[in-house]
Amino acid sequence: MLRLALILLLSLWLAPAFAHKPSDSYLALSLHGNQLTGQWDIALRDLDYAIGLDADGNGEITWGEVKAKHGEIATYSLARLSIAADDVNCPMTATQHLIDNHSDGAYEVMRFTVDCPSPPEVLTVKYTLLFDLDPQHRGLLRLEEQGRTHTAIFSPERDTWRLESHSVALGRQFLEYFRTGVWHIWTGFDHILFLCSLLLPAVLERSPVRWQAVMTFRPAFFEVLRIVTAFTIAHSITLSLAVLGFITLPSRLIESTIAASVVIAALNNLYPLIKKRLWIVAFLFGLVHGLGFANVLTELALPKPSLAVSLVAFNLGVEAGQLAIVGTFLPLAYLARRSWLYPRLVLGAGSLGMAAVASVWLIERSLNVSILL
Repeated sequence: MLRLALILLLSLWLAPAFAHKPSDSYLALSLHGNQLTGQWDIALRDLDYAIGLDADGNGEITWGEVKAKHGEIATYSLARLSIAADDVNCPMTATQHLIDNHSDGAYEVMRFTVDCPSPPEVLTVKYTLLFDLDPQHRGLLRLEEQGRTHTAIFSPERDTWRLESHSVALGRQFLEYFRTGVWHIWTGFDHILFLCSLLLPAVLERSPVRWQAVMTFRPAFFEVLRIVTAFTIAHSITLSLAVLGFITLPSRLIESTIAASVVIAALNNLYPLIKKRLWIVAFLFGLVHGLGFANVLTELALPKPSLAVSLVAFNLGVEAGQLAIVGTFLPLAYLARRSWLYPRLVLGAGSLGMAAVASVWLIERSLNVSILL
């Protein structure tokens, strides 16, 4: 009972930190000669964390509270964005503040102008928003110039981007979104827990009374292959359909269903109702997970040429990140399968902990509440 209590307490402590998708902001720039116009969408929850928006502390951010902070928002944000033409800094001025709803909540929409001394041969954008507070934060850039669309993703490791000689740089765009796909799966704790819940029993087989280790590596390998392949095909289908605009579902429904998928998969390890063909479970819930993956690309509203490159690169990045997880998990699980700790601690207690964490996520996402925070 002590172990159970510790697992539940640890789960409740960790769950709120990973209950929502990673922090992103969306920066759109349009270049016309020596001037740029910009729109920067920043999550209110991020601004509240950085500078404090909720004046009365009631957990709800009103338009009045945001309006009172317009000057501070502009000062804070623009101090963390630098745009230079041929290495000469361009002054920026905020012109309008609005509120918009994205898939994961309300965002401050700040429109601004950028005046450069001359049309740039080399345009440099440096982005450092929130990196000192949240290393997982990413800034997603879309820049339009002469009918072309350029994209970039800012992170603490890559905070500067250059547009040189009006090059489209599709190779650079591909690499950026490939990295983002890897990062998205590695920081998507709900996706990781769902996959792990299905993979944990792969090195075991169920006898009438208990779990026991598989005799050889072959059955474990092919069970993992079936599960991962089904999950990959399913989320690739819905990721593509969502990004291309064929499927649109409420974010709360998608995120709640993803949390529920982790609960179901984890509890099935403790009370096996589905003992075979777990790849079917992986496929069915993988369809929903694909809709969760799509948020990064759909928010950018990229034109079709850029969207095709970004979609392929992002999806390949997700698969590469997923394979890295599976490639690390399977050998370790196979080596540990004969230990009494594996079925009791790794599978049993691990599944219980994952079910507890996901249950908190499910409550938070479905009821739009925050537990313990």
